[in-house]
Amino acid sequence: MDLYEIRGGILDAIAEEAEQQGLSRESTTVEPYNVAPDRRGRTARDVSTFQRFSVDTNESLHFEPCEDCPPSPTGAEDGNDEDDVFKEGGTEREIITIRNRLQGKVAEMESFAGHLEEIFLTVEENFGRQEQHLEQHYNDVLQTLSQRYDERAAGLEEEKKGKLEALYSQLLACGRAMDASKELIEAAQEIYRSQDKRLFLKTVMPTIKRIEEFAKEEVDLRLATSLDFNTPLADLSDVKTMMDSINVVPAPSAPVINPQMPNSASQTSLRVCWSLFSDDTVEYYELYYRPVLEDTPADSTCAPHESKVKVKETHCTVTDLLPNAQYELWVTATNTTGISPVSEKALYMTVPSPPVIKQRECTSCPEAALIRWESGNTNPVDSYTVELSEMGTDGLQSGVTESIVAVPTCQCLIQLQSGRRYLISVRAVNIGGPSDRSEVITVSTTGTFFHLLEETAHPCLSISEDGFTMFYGDEELPISAMALDDNTFARCVAVLGNLIPVRGRHYWEVEVDDGTEFRMGVAYEDTERNSYLGANNTSWCMRHILTPTRHKYEFLHNGWSPDLRITVNPVRIGVALDYERGALSFFNVDLEQHLHTFHCNFRSYVHPCFSLDNPGALTVHNGIEAPEYTFI
Repeated sequence: MDLYEIRGGILDAIAEEAEQQGLSRESTTVEPYNVAPDRRGRTARDVSTFQRFSVDTNESLHFEPCEDCPPSPTGAEDGNDEDDVFKEGGTEREIITIRNRLQGKVAEMESFAGHLEEIFLTVEENFGRQEQHLEQHYNDVLQTLSQRYDERAAGLEEEKKGKLEALYSQLLACGRAMDASKELIEAAQEIYRSQDKRLFLKTVMPTIKRIEEFAKEEVDLRLATSLDFNTPLADLSDVKTMMDSINVVPAPSAPVINPQMPNSASQTSLRVCWSLFSDDTVEYYELYYRPVLEDTPADSTCAPHESKVKVKETHCTVTDLLPNAQYELWVTATNTTGISPVSEKALYMTVPSPPVIKQRECTSCPEAALIRWESGNTNPVDSYTVELSEMGTDGLQSGVTESIVAVPTCQCLIQLQSGRRYLISVRAVNIGGPSDRSEVITVSTTGTFFHLLEETAHPCLSISEDGFTMFYGDEELPISAMALDDNTFARCVAVLGNLIPVRGRHYWEVEVDDGTEFRMGVAYEDTERNSYLGANNTSWCMRHILTPTRHKYEFLHNGWSPDLRITVNPVRIGVALDYERGALSFFNVDLEQHLHTFHCNFRSYVHPCFSLDNPGALTVHNGIEAPEYTFI
């Protein structure tokens, strides 16, 4: 029976089982694969764009009552709420569990059928090679026997020719003897009949002498050659050897390992395939493998441990391996005669370990999110795949998972829809296949979201664990105790927030008590670390100064501020950044009061920036929706 018929029969049986369990009343709706368009038709500048497609997950399969299904065997009507199992959450979960179990059975049966197909092909391939081997031996034996026949026939022909020539020569000699005898007899008779005595006496003596001489000649009346032909035993030892070799197959030639196929590995396993490009008969193969380590000394005693697997097929799955590691593999073939030479060595790679999302470096806004991660692998990976799915109002994942593929670096800017929540994860991809998912993070597009970058903070600053509050203590550190680098503020006690790399509108709020002197605003990434915020042309900020008589506020850019007076000290300040309009505005949130607006065509993306000029604390509130009065 054909393997596909077997598979079809198994699937039919599973379908019957599903009907017996009551699933005939359900219809499964699977959302088709689709390419998700750009959420708002926008693309981020200076950021690569990638193809996006959708992959249906198990959760995208949902059941709906079948309109034309037969009535329930219990006689319950569709309108009877008491017997309507589809309105009970527990029953739905049970149906989904049964469905998933059946899907698992189908997957197992398909895998088993595929394995049988591979075995069938291997047996058929071995049979074909054996058949060709027997046919070749048969032809060789026939050719040898034909050669022996031709040689023997030629020998008999030569022997026959020699015998005939010898007999012919003897026949000619007998003929000559008979002619001479006949001549002598006739001469004697003629002398005898002669009447002339004188002539008789004259001729009789020479004739008698000739007869005596002829009588002295011995005539060999034996056959000059034997009538039997020489029949030596034919030397068929080579034919016997060839016949015996039919049962003694030759040792196989060296196999050839195939290059690694895409998606042929997992984190701890490799699927290896090889070929045998000859008609050799093989009983089993031995696959050898060992990890490739970069800093392995030349001394063989320090070489990695070598492992071996024995299989009968021309493929094997090697398990218990290291993730994202290169392995060197080679194979030999063995039959009853011996072992083949070693194949050429091939390099295979297991799939990478899951990336680690750097949540403190991820930012989001109502239109997009910038996700950053680190590889977590010693060997380089080919690319990354970012997967995202929208969260429903019930807090559960929706059915469709969208994927952004072939991301070359450890960050990706994703276009999203405003006012939604998303679950985002990352996979690393190499020739072996994709890794497992990274830890899933939740991203909200309600408002702009960022953390304070601790690596940019002045040494006197402390950043809270959640990354939203900065503290400036009373104790001043000596210069010798300050660990400064090129990215750290050295003069101004300041810190930057994550870059906001999306054109559009952004809003966040800052909470600080009125006894703290501060600066807040935005700055370019290359703003001077040895300068104060607002004192150069790469930063814009609002400054609070305590004087003996009042609270003074300045709005600084390049060291200049307009002359403004604020009568009510703001405790919670709103900051609105509009890239498109080139505007940076500040508001008193409690009074919904506009304080000041900078107008500037920003040449690149900016960081939020914050500074404390005396001991105190400052807290950033972000991920919140911008009030209506901020972008009028």
